[in-house]
Amino acid sequence: MKTVFINCSPKKRLSASGFLMGMTGLFTSGRKEKVTLRTKADYARVLDALRDADNAVFSMPLYVDGVPSHVLPFLKETEKYCRETAPALNVYVLANNGFIEGRQNEPLMRTMENFCARSGIRWGGGLGIGGGVMMNVMRIMFFVFLGMAALRILLGGISEGAFPVEPLMNLGRQLLMLLFLGCGIFAYDIRIARCISRGRGFGKHYTRIMLPSFVFIPVADIFFTVMSLIGGGIFRGWFSGKKPAV
Repeated sequence: MKTVFINCSPKKRLSASGFLMGMTGLFTSGRKEKVTLRTKADYARVLDALRDADNAVFSMPLYVDGVPSHVLPFLKETEKYCRETAPALNVYVLANNGFIEGRQNEPLMRTMENFCARSGIRWGGGLGIGGGVMMNVMRIMFFVFLGMAALRILLGGISEGAFPVEPLMNLGRQLLMLLFLGCGIFAYDIRIARCISRGRGFGKHYTRIMLPSFVFIPVADIFFTVMSLIGGGIFRGWFSGKKPAV
């Protein structure tokens, strides 16, 4: 069974959709192919990958309570392709959003379900995740914790002449905290991966980061601000040497 994972995030790196797609792929068996969908130039490559596929897994963010605008034209092309070729294809969706509640992805799920009905292909279901930004935070924290533990072990070994155990214990506690925060996501992700591997229906399920809203909101605000500063999102227009098109 061949499964094509389609990363629909417009971001080239550090996207929650890409992270979620990669994690789901780890638990999915059979032949797997990963493709990206960002521009019209990607259409032919994605459709070519779908020609002999049994499953298509769309991983995408929720934009303005719906499917990202660059994905909609592709769905129209795919609908036409499916009507002409009538493929035996199962479609699954991995959706994430910046809100805390996973159920905010419901409009996107309905769009994809309607797309399947119009295209004559099988709707396999989808997983909607709230707090998508926290998945990127967790990914960064994992490597930070790992790096700090390695540094403490190295420094402790040099100063004490023995292998220190405390840094490993701290790392274990920190990793358990990350697992707790993402326990709902991991559990549902394994479930949908098993359904994809067997070509079975998953239905629609929603989960979220296990973090209280009053904590999540300020953390998300700080993360988006820092990422905007690093990526130049806030000051790009001020410091850009290019003149705007008239």
